[in-house]
Amino acid sequence: MDSVSKSSTTEGLPVAPSLEPSLEAAHVPRQATRVDRRVVQVTFVAVLVALVAGVIAQGLARLINLITHIAFYGRFAWTPVSPSENQLGIFVLFVPIVGGVLVGFMARYGSKAIRGHGIPEAMEQVLMNQSRIPARMAFLKPISAAIAIGTGGPFGAEGPIIATGGALGSVVGQFLKTTADERKILLSAGAAAGMSATFGAPVSAVLLAIELLLFEFRPRSFIPVALASVTAAAVRMGFVGAAPVFTMPDLAQPTGAAIASYILFGAAVGVASVYITRAVYWIEDAFEYLPIHWMWWPALGAVAVGAIGYAVPRTLGIGYENIEQILSGRITGSALVILFTFKFISWAVSLGSGTSGGTLAPLFTIGGGLGAALGSATLFLFPHLGVDMRIAALVGMAAIFAGASRALLASVIFAFETTMQPLGLLPLLGGCTAAYLVSSLLMKHTIMTEKIARRGVQVLTEYTVDLLAQTLVRNSASYPAVSLKAEMTLEQVRSWMASDLPESRHQGFPVLDEEGRLIGVLTRRDLLGPHIPVTRSLKELIKRPPAVVYEDHTLREAADLMVGEDIGRLPVITRSHPSQVVAMLTRSDLLLAHRKRLEEAHQMQQSIRWRKGLSASG
Repeated sequence: MDSVSKSSTTEGLPVAPSLEPSLEAAHVPRQATRVDRRVVQVTFVAVLVALVAGVIAQGLARLINLITHIAFYGRFAWTPVSPSENQLGIFVLFVPIVGGVLVGFMARYGSKAIRGHGIPEAMEQVLMNQSRIPARMAFLKPISAAIAIGTGGPFGAEGPIIATGGALGSVVGQFLKTTADERKILLSAGAAAGMSATFGAPVSAVLLAIELLLFEFRPRSFIPVALASVTAAAVRMGFVGAAPVFTMPDLAQPTGAAIASYILFGAAVGVASVYITRAVYWIEDAFEYLPIHWMWWPALGAVAVGAIGYAVPRTLGIGYENIEQILSGRITGSALVILFTFKFISWAVSLGSGTSGGTLAPLFTIGGGLGAALGSATLFLFPHLGVDMRIAALVGMAAIFAGASRALLASVIFAFETTMQPLGLLPLLGGCTAAYLVSSLLMKHTIMTEKIARRGVQVLTEYTVDLLAQTLVRNSASYPAVSLKAEMTLEQVRSWMASDLPESRHQGFPVLDEEGRLIGVLTRRDLLGPHIPVTRSLKELIKRPPAVVYEDHTLREAADLMVGEDIGRLPVITRSHPSQVVAMLTRSDLLLAHRKRLEEAHQMQQSIRWRKGLSASG
């Protein structure tokens, strides 16, 4: 039929006749940009959030100190103090219980979301609630954590600060009416700022945000987060200086045999991280069977905190001084084993009860102690390996976090930034990777994701480049394009479609006016509708401007346009000859783009089965 046009081939590429489509009214995919003016605006807001989060972090540290002074020493002071030196005797049992009661009341009558260590809750808001966190979390979380920790809770302040910074970023994003993606960036920037302001570890804070909150790695997101993290670190320097959080003697260059030992230590600590995670959630599940309201669980968990704190005072409070002494080799032997064992029991029971507190500091104490113990035993049994107990402790501290959270890079860099020991980097990378490997083999979810996974939330743990963003339209579109003339009547088109020619079986057709310009797209449903008079021309059936895509657009950009326009196919044109409609891109073409990836995976599986078959037969 003369009014049906098929594209011809010129210079090896299928092109249509000279059509001169008008693109002025057409909808074209918005090409993705790495950075634009909006990124600058979001970055500016993120830096302001980081300034506030940095100040809040220092305020929380001082509030914890104040509550500790009041609860254990009966005085008003803001200076750093450890509850382990208290002289309360048996009465120390009641201090954590009072704190547990207060936290329980705050959770029930303030916000249930303050329970837990903060990071899983932030992850859940990112994944399920478009990064919206209630404003009350920005002050309820730090206050409840300060009460729990200040009354002897075996937690770190970093988890609540990360949660508070994230809540602050989310609230600001909601106030400014940002998109869900921008709120996620601001939430992550606030969380990274909280960690950076607590530990003075800006690089690891950025990596933690990428691995646990952003679920992506692209300039639009990590630029605001990175600058926010640097800002918060600068705020911390203004308050407490630039010295590392954990000071330890300079390390010597490890030997090859020692590095191999540290990798094995990391694997062993990785196994421990799996069972520690399972123990925490087993205890949490056990509390669910109690015949009392969950408001009282923190107080019940605090009984274990007080009893253990009475027997082993070092387990009370944050315990940063314990971590520093472990890394320096000043706690050894049975004292070391008792410390990290009872710290684990106290922390696991208290966290399982649903109180408010962080996980990093307890994990560092447990992992550092376990690593130091492994290093000490190896040094005793195999002195020729040259194992340094301090490096073993450093590897254990980082490896347990890598295994429990699977934030591998954040764990490695954190241990370096908080000690400033560059010769520990190689053992850290080996040990943390071994822990990560073991944890991935033995445990499906992590200490950060188990809780939200139980609620049916799918947590991304692997980040790959979007296949559709890597594939151009020209590599997937259906060539050639079969177009119809606008002056054709519906009767003519139906007669042509009844001929059952191959080109008449398409599901959609670009419609061209008398001058060959694209005016729209009609589908088979449009053309075969039973209530449309057959005398009507095709141009009368066009209800909307066309949406088109260039050959050099990506399939991701094309797919986004399809979703935005609620259509299933797009005419394809070229930039060099925009007058030519060369192809049609359909939803089926988008799905077929995955075929190569699936075929490669299938071939790999067949190859593995074939090798196993040869091995079995041999």
